[in-house]
Amino acid sequence: MTRACVVGAGALVLVATAAQGQADNARPRYSAADVQFMTGMIAHHAQAVLIAGWAPAHDASPALRALCERIVVGQRDEIAVMQRWLRDRHQPVPDADARGHTMPGMEHSMLMPGMLTSAQLAQLDAARGPEFDRLFLTFMIQHHRGALTMVRELVDTPGAARDGPLFQIASDVSADQTTEIDRMTRMLDGLSQPLERSPP
Repeated sequence: MTRACVVGAGALVLVATAAQGQADNARPRYSAADVQFMTGMIAHHAQAVLIAGWAPAHDASPALRALCERIVVGQRDEIAVMQRWLRDRHQPVPDADARGHTMPGMEHSMLMPGMLTSAQLAQLDAARGPEFDRLFLTFMIQHHRGALTMVRELVDTPGAARDGPLFQIASDVSADQTTEIDRMTRMLDGLSQPLERSPP
């Protein structure tokens, strides 16, 4: 085989490899499970933002107010990122609706794992001061654990979580909410401790 033929064959291999790469890039690297995760997590985050926003009006402690401010800022930012992810892939982009997530073909809202029910929301909204702190921490731990369940279910789904930006979002949700569960558990434990009486 002449040198020209070898070079020609090598060029054909490069062209074929590049064409295959373009075809791979043209294929969506996300799945229906990825879209469902992002859509559901937007509603999940929206409820967290809603109830965290109640802290000032419900006489929450300064420590809880600081936690709630972080939740509001962090999860609002993540909602915007998730909505942009859906928009960039020409998928339906839901509003940040704290009431739940309506699946195609369903008329009623379906709560994501860990989301508060209407009764729990009403109970929290009626509380003030230390009782609000206690209920908020209890319910938000439940809420965050639900988000971790959603991440775990996504990762366990064959063919899902292959999209790089989506995997990063899911990883961030998992890391941030695991850290916040630990913090809220310590805060809740502190509320359960009996107050020391001052000496007479």
